[in-house]
Amino acid sequence: MRIPFPIATVGVMVFTLYWSYRGFASPGFRDRYTFSPARVLGNRQYYRLLSCGFLHLNWLHLLLNLFSLYSVGAAIELSFGLWGIPVFLLIYLGSIAGGSLLSLYLHRNHYGYQALGASGGVCGVIFAYIFLSPPGTWIPFFFILLPSWLFAILFILVSFFGLRNQLGGIGHDAHLGGAIIGLLITTALRPTIVVQRPVLYFAVIGLSVALFVHLYRVPLYMPGSNPLTPAYWRRMWREVQTRRQAKQEWEDKETMDRLLAKISRSGMGSLTAAEMRKLKAISKRMRESGRMH
Repeated sequence: MRIPFPIATVGVMVFTLYWSYRGFASPGFRDRYTFSPARVLGNRQYYRLLSCGFLHLNWLHLLLNLFSLYSVGAAIELSFGLWGIPVFLLIYLGSIAGGSLLSLYLHRNHYGYQALGASGGVCGVIFAYIFLSPPGTWIPFFFILLPSWLFAILFILVSFFGLRNQLGGIGHDAHLGGAIIGLLITTALRPTIVVQRPVLYFAVIGLSVALFVHLYRVPLYMPGSNPLTPAYWRRMWREVQTRRQAKQEWEDKETMDRLLAKISRSGMGSLTAAEMRKLKAISKRMRESGRMH
């Protein structure tokens, strides 16, 4: 039995539109649900791994993701009949989580890193669509149409290059992680995709494994230069200092927010002597760094 309307796809789009609009209207709301390795690992706010996928930076970012999601999500949902709703949701939400988990690993030492957007989920759905569709399917890649096999290979390579070089302020890691998780979920749901397109399947998986091994051996924060030169060690030292400062600023912000909330509830007299010392020390550091006027 076929369902004539992609209920889950449209439902996710409507919820994403609502959630993103709330983020546009309230920076505090957006900050509360944006992906942040420091808050996921430090405060155990694991919900951010999924909630970030329903927020967007601006209207253009939102509309591009919604258009891409409907273009392929509806096709996947309708092709599975009565199982279309759970299949689509499993692939989409699993891909958002997968993209966030890869970002969490790669940026675990980047305390100021933040990200938002549905691209991880969209990329997972696109890769599911590539392997569920006939070999002759064409996919838009930027402003041109490409055969699905070429799109898959170029996507992996371009995402890795963008990730390795931190290009464009784009979450290439979420794209890459989402695409691979989307493919793996699709494989679990329909294993026949492996034998239907074995060369492309193993090319994508093999290439992804090789790139992940490279990322494991050469973390994003390590400069890719000759370690025998003084310039290499100067860059390494600056990187260590930058990460140390970012960590201190994040910890100061968390402590300051907690103490100010306590003062707001119970007054200045509610602070202990140790909390007063912390407040003075943080205020001093902020003044010295020029962040408090």
